[in-house]
Formats: sequence, C-alpha cells, structure tokens
Amino acid sequence: MTTENITLFKALGAKMDFLNQRQRIVAQNIANADTPGYRPKDLVPVKFDSVLKNVTGSNKVQMETTKAGHMAPGGDVQNPKSRKQKDTYEVAPIGNAVVMEEQLIMSGQTVMDYNLMTNLYQKNVRMIQTAIGRGQ
Repeated sequence: MTTENITLFKALGAKMDFLNQRQRIVAQNIANADTPGYRPKDLVPVKFDSVLKNVTGSNKVQMETTKAGHMAPGGDVQNPKSRKQKDTYEVAPIGNAVVMEEQLIMSGQTVMDYNLMTNLYQKNVRMIQTAIGRGQ
C-alpha cells in the first residue's frame, strides 16, 4: 500500500499541485511587470460549495436537531468574505496592470500554504509509521 491510495494524501497532493501552478503564474506576473499592456493572471481556487453540490446534489447543508435540547438552526450566516472583490487591477502609466505589492503578497501566501501542506503530509506519514510500529 502506498500513500497515493489514501484520500487525505491525494487531497494534499492536489493542493500542492495547485500551489505550484499558482506560484508559477505569480512568477510570470512579476517577470512581466514592465511589459506594456500585460494583465496579471491568477488561478481560481476550487470552491467548496461546488464540490458539495457535486457530492450531495445541493450546495446547502442543513443542520439537524437530534435532541429536544439542541438549538434550532437560525438561518443563513452572513459570509465574512461578502465584500465585493476588485475585478480589475490598477493600470500603471505604461499600460500594464501588475501591482508588485499584490504579486509579492500572493507569492508569500502561496509559499506559506505550500509549507503548511508539506508539514501536514510529513506529520501524517509519521503518524502512519507510528501506527504500524515503524515510528521513531
């Protein structure tokens, strides 16, 4: 049995692949910062609600009250990210729209996320090794 057959490791690997691709695109954006007319690109992350809809047939999850003492669901919770996102970048006088500060922040965030995925992967491998008696 290999780690490739375990769903958790597949998910971690998929996230790491996404982060690799995103870092490559951010690097392209930074490299083209002085190219006239260049528009920055970014990958669109997978949205949980679309995955949930594929699995359950609905993108809403209903809470259930299994005992009389449970609180009834109070309705929809406001999305903390409901503020409108900026669709376009500011355009520099030379005609390109790369904002170096934004690209560097995205690059740093991508590196931190990748390091998190790597650490999770390593810790889960160690946990499996410990469970089968080969841990340290």
